[in-house]
Amino acid sequence: MIGLIMFGAALLLLVVGYPVAFTFGAVSIFFGALSAWFEIMPDGGTVLEFYDEFLSMFSMMPFRIYAIMTNKILMAVPLFIFMGIVLQKSELAERMLSSMGTLFGKVRGGLAISTVLIGALLAASTGVVGASVVAMGVISLPVMLDNGYKKSISCGTICAAGTLGQIIPPSIVLIVLADVFQLPVGDLFKSALMPGLMLVGVYVVYILVVSFFDKDAAPAMKVDTTLTKASNIKKALLSIIPPLTLIILVLGSIFAGVATPTESASLGALGAMILAAMYGKLSYGLVKEASLETVKTTSMVFAILIGATAFSMVFIYSGADEIVEAFMTTLPGEKWGFLILTMLIIMFLGFFIDFIEISYIVVPILLPIAQTIGIDPLWFAILIALNLQTSFLTPPFGFSLFYLKGVAPPTVKTTDIYKGVIPFIILQILVLASIVIFPSFYGFTG
Repeated sequence: MIGLIMFGAALLLLVVGYPVAFTFGAVSIFFGALSAWFEIMPDGGTVLEFYDEFLSMFSMMPFRIYAIMTNKILMAVPLFIFMGIVLQKSELAERMLSSMGTLFGKVRGGLAISTVLIGALLAASTGVVGASVVAMGVISLPVMLDNGYKKSISCGTICAAGTLGQIIPPSIVLIVLADVFQLPVGDLFKSALMPGLMLVGVYVVYILVVSFFDKDAAPAMKVDTTLTKASNIKKALLSIIPPLTLIILVLGSIFAGVATPTESASLGALGAMILAAMYGKLSYGLVKEASLETVKTTSMVFAILIGATAFSMVFIYSGADEIVEAFMTTLPGEKWGFLILTMLIIMFLGFFIDFIEISYIVVPILLPIAQTIGIDPLWFAILIALNLQTSFLTPPFGFSLFYLKGVAPPTVKTTDIYKGVIPFIILQILVLASIVIFPSFYGFTG
């Protein structure tokens, strides 16, 4: 039971607000010592034996840290982060949003549809949720409000579009899950493409339906009549073709098997700088700032990973994984009971903790059980990725909500953002349910 108590203690400390990596490390050491004490001392052991037991528990830790540092899959993480930050700082989002807005301006809800489509393009070119939400919050939200959009649908659209970076490749979540599941990143990228596009389609349909029945929710945009339709299309193409070319080069090289994800990530990083140069934004200051932000973000990810590794070692040592496996394998409905409970647990944890902690703490516990039951690992990984994407939207701790609130005008309240994201959370759950019920439609064996 020590391992289960340890999990609860870690969750409590994270909710209180302690740093993630240090929480996992400190909890691991404390409960590791507690486990060693109960293993040795009740049988009349000495303090020296307890000390030896405690050290042996963490004896493999240096080798695990070295394996993390030399992991070729995880090398793609800083490269994709750098690529995303450079593109964000080169004002890619501003260009695409302004030009796409003019194309869909005459359609009721057109500005919201443009935001979703740009969110999908930003997801495929940056994969960084924070950058996408902040960029669209700064640019698109004021325009929506000025054109009479309701606050709730404006905020919900931006948050939902921003989180597409979690499921549409190249996604940091997919790279992390590929490492946990020991699956090829390219296979995960291919499998995530259709669910991601399905989400985009569902969002667009929802906006069209809402704007059709509620005329005041998302009125048509005031269009600049001085520009012809041909000029608008030309302006939009000039803004979209360069990043779209980069997306095709990066993802196409992975899908075609020409390059590994890490090699494609380096191509993407170089391509992002070339695009920044084309837009006249490339400078030493931009590269330096993007590099520093990349180091900070990557350090956070890897620090959490090291803490999570220590946590999982103690969790397994305490035997808690066997208790969880025994409980999960005796659920009614076997595979379906396991899947439903797993999705509910991950969704609940997503209310409080980030996707990295869930990926490296919860998923390794569930993965052996899924393998025992005979669940397709690729299908299971995509279900978890989509579920983790929902965690970015769920109140009270959804990161997208905080990102948007940080850049939203003072007139936009937190409650407006909460109201706006609820329909999109329901849409994500419906898409998740469709992948569970109809796996063959998405190309999975189930």
